[in-house]
Amino acid sequence: MLIVMDARATPEQVEHVCSVVELLGFSSRPMPGGTRTAIGVVGNRQAIDAGRFSALDGVREVVRVTAPYKLVSREWQPEDTLVQIRPGLTVGGPEPVLIGGPCAVESESQLLETATYVAEAGCTMLRAGAFKPRTSPYDFQGLGLAGLKLLHAVGQRLGLAIVTEAMDIAGAEQVAEYADVIQIGARNMQNYALLTAVGQLGKPVLLKRGPSATIKEWLLAAEYILAAGNPRVMLCERGIRSFDTETRNLLDLSAVPLVRQLCHLPVLVDPSHGTGRRSLVAPMALAAIAAGAQGLLVETHPRPELALSDGAQSLTPAQFKQLAIDVRRMASWRTAA
Repeated sequence: MLIVMDARATPEQVEHVCSVVELLGFSSRPMPGGTRTAIGVVGNRQAIDAGRFSALDGVREVVRVTAPYKLVSREWQPEDTLVQIRPGLTVGGPEPVLIGGPCAVESESQLLETATYVAEAGCTMLRAGAFKPRTSPYDFQGLGLAGLKLLHAVGQRLGLAIVTEAMDIAGAEQVAEYADVIQIGARNMQNYALLTAVGQLGKPVLLKRGPSATIKEWLLAAEYILAAGNPRVMLCERGIRSFDTETRNLLDLSAVPLVRQLCHLPVLVDPSHGTGRRSLVAPMALAAIAAGAQGLLVETHPRPELALSDGAQSLTPAQFKQLAIDVRRMASWRTAA
């Protein structure tokens, strides 16, 4: 439920409405706007009598939020959320961000080499896995804390913000210490304890869609993070499970404009995991930007044939640099259109 205050409502009236909401056992979320303040009411498990609030001084109207996901809904917040990663670096604006890097941190030299050409391509964010959830227990599992420390050091050296995955609550606390963005991978999209924990850490969160998740389930997963107190959430489409084995996943680009209609959070796309094939990454990346994606998560490796994980979907340095140029061109076309 949203309580929309009159444009002439005083701070005292806003505070009084919030106090009434709290006295009734709910939580209030004041949201100052350009012309008036709205107060979100959350915590109710059943319908609330709107008459309890409509007669209060300063209240203009009471609006019911019909979506099951409240805090992430456009009904709750019509304008786009801008997620500040660090001062001067924001995701969700008109310019899409390109986040590049290897699937996994393998060594200091590999990471530094990759980060250097990622930065030279004009990127401001570096992605790489320190903790790697793998289907087989015999595959490379990442360097763990040592990998996090390498990411932090390389990011500091080149001025790149770091995006890396947390697999559990203890790992999320470590990622929050060394990285700028906590990534929740597809396998953990419905790990509700982890979602709540990262919501309490306060760091920006990149939430990937699960391989079998509906749009509704994905948005409800994001709701867990916002409900825990963290509004700095970005959504990432990375493909869903399909019957066809020609590609790793079925990259659902229709989700981009649809989720942007339903939700105010930034929407990014991972064409690397979405296709699993190097030759398809660039075309689908550009298609994602054309569809309205506000960022891309792309894997690249100095020598993909030697990568310890996901080499088949990793762009070469030359391919990544060309993609960065093409993304800027596509973004300019989208703006002009």
